[in-house]
Amino acid sequence: MKLRLKILLVAILPLIVALCLIAWAVVQQEKELLQRERAAVHSAYMEARRDELRHYVELAVSNIRPLYEQSQGLDEPARAAAAAQALQQLARLDYGADGYFFVYDLQGRVLMHSRQPELLGQNLWEMRDPSGEPTIQRLIGRAMAGGGFVEYPWRKPSSDQVAPKLGYVVALQGWNWMIGTGLYLDGIQATLDHLEQEAQRNIARTLWWIAGIALAAVLLISISGLALNLSEQRIAEHKLRTLAHQVVHSQEQERAHLARELHDGISQNLVSIKLLIESAQREGQQAGPLQQAAQRLSGCLHEVRRISHRLRPALLDTLGLPAALAHLAQEFSEIDGLSVSAPVLGTPRELPEVVNTVLFRVAQEALTNVAKHAGASNLELALEFRADGGVAMRVLDDGRGFDAEAVQADPRRGIGLRNMRERMVSIGGHLELQSGVGHGTQVEALVDVDQLAHLARDNPAHD
Repeated sequence: MKLRLKILLVAILPLIVALCLIAWAVVQQEKELLQRERAAVHSAYMEARRDELRHYVELAVSNIRPLYEQSQGLDEPARAAAAAQALQQLARLDYGADGYFFVYDLQGRVLMHSRQPELLGQNLWEMRDPSGEPTIQRLIGRAMAGGGFVEYPWRKPSSDQVAPKLGYVVALQGWNWMIGTGLYLDGIQATLDHLEQEAQRNIARTLWWIAGIALAAVLLISISGLALNLSEQRIAEHKLRTLAHQVVHSQEQERAHLARELHDGISQNLVSIKLLIESAQREGQQAGPLQQAAQRLSGCLHEVRRISHRLRPALLDTLGLPAALAHLAQEFSEIDGLSVSAPVLGTPRELPEVVNTVLFRVAQEALTNVAKHAGASNLELALEFRADGGVAMRVLDDGRGFDAEAVQADPRRGIGLRNMRERMVSIGGHLELQSGVGHGTQVEALVDVDQLAHLARDNPAHD
C-alpha cells in the first residue's frame, strides 16, 4: 500500500469511527428520549382518563341518587319501580361514539347495557377474556372493594373490534348493583405509535445528516489529498524535467570535453604523424621522421588510455574502489602545487558495483571542482569502511571555499553538487557539504549499511 494512501486512510478512518460513535450515541439518546416521552404521555393520558371516568360515574350516581335514597324505605315493588326508573335514566346517559354506562347485579347478571342490548338478562359471571381473566368478577370485586379502575378487553361498539378498555365501577348495595363506565385505550396506543414513528423519522433524519457530513468530510479529505497529490506530481514532474535538462546538459558538456580532447590531442598527433611519414617517403629518409612518428604514436596511445580511464577506469572493475581512488588521487597530484593523499580507513571489503561506481563519480566530480575552483594546496581523498557496515568518502581541501547556501539556492550554479547529490540519493545514500569563504571545503558521501545488500541484490550497475 502506498504511503499516500495509508496517510489518507489514517485521516479518514478515525473520522468515520468518530461519526459512527456519534450516530450510535444519537440513536441511543433518541431511544431513551422516546421511552421517557412514551411513559410521560401514557401516564398523563391515563391520569386524565381516570379523572374523566371518575367524574362520569359521579355524575351518573348523582343523577339517580334521589331515586336510590327514596327507595331505601319502600317495599319491594316500590324499590323495583325506582330501580327501573333509574335504569332508564342511565340508559339515556352516553357520551361520544363509544361512551356509555352499564349496570350489573352483584351476581353478574346484565341489568342495563345501552350499546349491547342483546346482553340484557344474561349472567356473565363466568365470562373470561382471551388471557383467561374473569372480566365481570374483577369488575364486581373492585366495586365491592369501594370502587375503582379496572383494565380489560371489550368489544368496541363503533368498530365491533375487541380493544383494551379502562373501566371505573362503584357498587350500590341497596339495589344490589354495580354501575360503571369505561373508555377505550386504543386511542393512546395510536398516539404512542405516532410518537414512535415521529421519533424514528427524527433518528433517520439525524443519521442522514451524519452520513452527509461524513460523506462531505471524506470528499473534502479526498479532494485535499488529490490536490496535494497533483501538487506533488507537478513538483516531481518539474524536478524530472530539470534533471533531464541537467543530464542532457552534462552529456553535452562531456561530449564537448571529449571532442576537445580528441581534437586537441589525438587528432593533432595523428596529423603530425601523417605528415612525418609522408615527409620520410618523399625524402627517402627513414630513421629521423619515423622515430618521431613512433614517439607521436606512443603519445597518442597514452592520450587514448587517459581518456579511456576518465570514461571508465579499469582499476574500478579489477582492483576495486580503494585502488581506483588512489589512482585518481595520483592523477590530480600532477597538478602544480596540489598535494593529494588518499588514505583508506577501516577494513576494506567488497562493495556492490553500483556503490563503487557512484562513489568514484562523486570523487571525480569533487576533485574536478577542487582543481578548477578551489585554488587549494592540499587535498585529502579518504575512504572509510565503518564498523557498522557503512561506507563514507570525504574530499577535504584547504582552498578558498565558497558560500554553500548561496550556491545551492541559485539554480544556475552548483550543477556539479546537484549531480553528486542525485547520484548518492539513487543508491540510498546522502551527501553532506561544509564550506565557507576562506575556510576550505569538505564533501562527505555516506552510504547506509542497510542499503548495501539491497542494492547488490536488486540494482544493476549503472554510471
